[in-house]
Amino acid sequence: MRLSAPDRRKKLLTAALELFSRQGYRGTTTREIARRAGVSEALLFRHFPSKEDLYWSVLDEQCAMRTGRQKLDALFRADQDDAPTFAAIAEDILTRNFSDSRLYRLLLFSALEDHELSHRFFRRYIWDYYTGVAEHIRRRIAAGAFRDADPMLAARCFIGMVLHYFLVEELFRGRRPSASEIKRLSQAITATWLAGMVPSPAVLDNKLPVQPSNWQPGPDPLKAEMTAR
Repeated sequence: MRLSAPDRRKKLLTAALELFSRQGYRGTTTREIARRAGVSEALLFRHFPSKEDLYWSVLDEQCAMRTGRQKLDALFRADQDDAPTFAAIAEDILTRNFSDSRLYRLLLFSALEDHELSHRFFRRYIWDYYTGVAEHIRRRIAAGAFRDADPMLAARCFIGMVLHYFLVEELFRGRRPSASEIKRLSQAITATWLAGMVPSPAVLDNKLPVQPSNWQPGPDPLKAEMTAR
């Protein structure tokens, strides 16, 4: 049975994701992708003008399927206490990556290869997520719930703790925790991070002043480096 053009495109994207996430951008050829998808290389180029276009299409599709930023915004709108809010963020990050690590592996390969598309991806998708968390932290600092700190640095520390746990398990232990384990891990990571962010009881009782944060979304050393590339 002959596949429709959309179905052929889908098969090519699936094959490309599998190979790029295992072999990297440079280690994967369009001939391999076409063979895995069961089509000719010429047909592949009818759907994607270049290997780079195919690679970006894989990234774009994977990000469209993942709703991390939408969930993030919904959590902040729910206006829960900080512990359940940040535990839910951690749980979502861990669940998404443990359920399907191919996108994360693909990004690691492209970053190690210093491919321009990894920087483009960072600017377009990842930085937006970090900014969303940082903005929420800024609001909590202004409300006196968190100690005065650089919101972006605090956001990167929190997300970094979560992703580092996933990375060690994925690369070195090969173990996929259960849903209940992920929930407990998320709560433990959040409690550790909050221990450094929540002011002392004296501050919470208004016995000590809390300096409002003057942080505004602006240049970040990492973002500046990404933009310059």
